[in-house]
Amino acid sequence: MAARRVVWWKPMLLMVVGVLLTACASSPHRAPRGELRFVDTETAGRLRHAAAVGRAAGAAAPVATRAVAASILAESVPALLTLLKSDNAVGDLEERLVECAIRAERQVNAAFFGNRAPTRQECGEEVDVDGCGERITRAMLLGQRKHEVALQCAREVLAEVWPGPYSIEQRYRYYPNAGVLETVSREEEARLIREGCTKELWRTIKPDLVLHSDHDLLRSVVTLDYKFPCPHTNEPRWKQYGEDSAYPDSNQGKVYSDALGGRSLLISPGRGMTR
Repeated sequence: MAARRVVWWKPMLLMVVGVLLTACASSPHRAPRGELRFVDTETAGRLRHAAAVGRAAGAAAPVATRAVAASILAESVPALLTLLKSDNAVGDLEERLVECAIRAERQVNAAFFGNRAPTRQECGEEVDVDGCGERITRAMLLGQRKHEVALQCAREVLAEVWPGPYSIEQRYRYYPNAGVLETVSREEEARLIREGCTKELWRTIKPDLVLHSDHDLLRSVVTLDYKFPCPHTNEPRWKQYGEDSAYPDSNQGKVYSDALGGRSLLISPGRGMTR
């Protein structure tokens, strides 16, 4: 059964309109990860091979260089100093999660382009369409693949160093006008997508990583999202919700914080962790 929490202090007047995420969404990059049918066996094999050569692709894109002492994570979420016992531990967690983004960038670029990053033109090229006729660009495909690599890496990091529970790609239903947050099970999400009942997925959010301090899985210490700009010279940024979405005039980071509490931060291979 889905977990549910009512937060009475949430704003009561925010209008909830539109559809956030459907298979026919106006923003095609919200198509569910792992559902792109055009990835063939050859491509999958290249991706597996890329893990062995990713390190050799160091020139695929610029990567973040940052001293642990200048930890954005520690500055933004002071509670982590208590949870992880020291600023060095917080800095190490940040560095390792950023390294997951760098590894994903190198491995996937190596699989598709060799020892270089994709150009702006390549990023924008249409490579397929989804089931509703919406275009799928190479940037979307690359972003999907890089997320898969980065999140597997992050899972290993968190299992080793994070003292509390954590959620990876957990979907939530969030009703900001009523202050209600509830989880959507993996089974329900898969069933709705499979049956085409994607209208049931509106008013949902799906952050990459949610770190919890205790067993309240509807509260976050910090929420983290990986971003892989294509081309890599683009700035990583939160998705801005339009008027036809469930969260008009807001962005992912704000909605994550409003729904789950805690700070929301971005992780990208070129900029590291950013606010």
